[in-house]
Amino acid sequence: MDVKLLEQNKEGNRISFILSEAEVDFANLLRRYMIEEVPVMAIEDVEFKKNNSVLYDEIVAHRLGLIPLKTDLKSYFISEKCKCNGEGCARCTLKLTLSSKNQGFVYAGEIKSKDPKIKPVYQKTIITKLIKGQDIEFEATAMLGRGKTHMKWSPGVVYYKYMPSIELTNKADSCKEIINQCPKKIFEMKNNKVSINKDNVNGCILCNACVDTYPEAVKKEDKNNEFIFYIESFGQLSPKEMAIAALDEFEDKLNEFNELIKKAK
Repeated sequence: MDVKLLEQNKEGNRISFILSEAEVDFANLLRRYMIEEVPVMAIEDVEFKKNNSVLYDEIVAHRLGLIPLKTDLKSYFISEKCKCNGEGCARCTLKLTLSSKNQGFVYAGEIKSKDPKIKPVYQKTIITKLIKGQDIEFEATAMLGRGKTHMKWSPGVVYYKYMPSIELTNKADSCKEIINQCPKKIFEMKNNKVSINKDNVNGCILCNACVDTYPEAVKKEDKNNEFIFYIESFGQLSPKEMAIAALDEFEDKLNEFNELIKKAK
């Protein structure tokens, strides 16, 4: 198995890489674990002390739950693995507060956290709007959770595609229109011949427009042991942290299964 980084954006929240010499079962498992099993922080409970804004308590609470929070997996435990057995302690929960009387929008950046490492990812996320005489005050409890329980605990979007293998036949030069047929500009004119643009070939979306239109000029197949992965984080964790945490979670599942098998004997 081999991993090769293809691209990473300036913000560091989106990467793509090639996973080779792997089975599709493992590729899909990795995708699912990153989306569903990697734990991240999110607000679960909200206690309102004041709220006479235009939005009901339930609507504000729902908006708060969907605000991505920076997550520190080294300092917190998911509730079922905590020593408090899910009752709620400083090892598995975190208190956040907000109190505002200012007219105008109330932003996520105004939320105060007892742990400076756990804070809203996007400070300008709007919670509600206040006019003269209105105010809002609440205490929220954040905890680790998994995306399979609720989307608010999902760390990002992950998807993959088969690595395309494209070849041109000796009839390609008579099909120059194929250059404009491809939406991803995989083909180009080079030395008066139709050729494959190697810089764009990984961008192939497997639409098969080239093969369907010019089957005599193009041969394409998907490599079933090589995949291009795309990870886009919502901000709670970096894409690299998502991948590593997913593998750690899978290892924990295997160890748990191993112990159950031993007990069954």
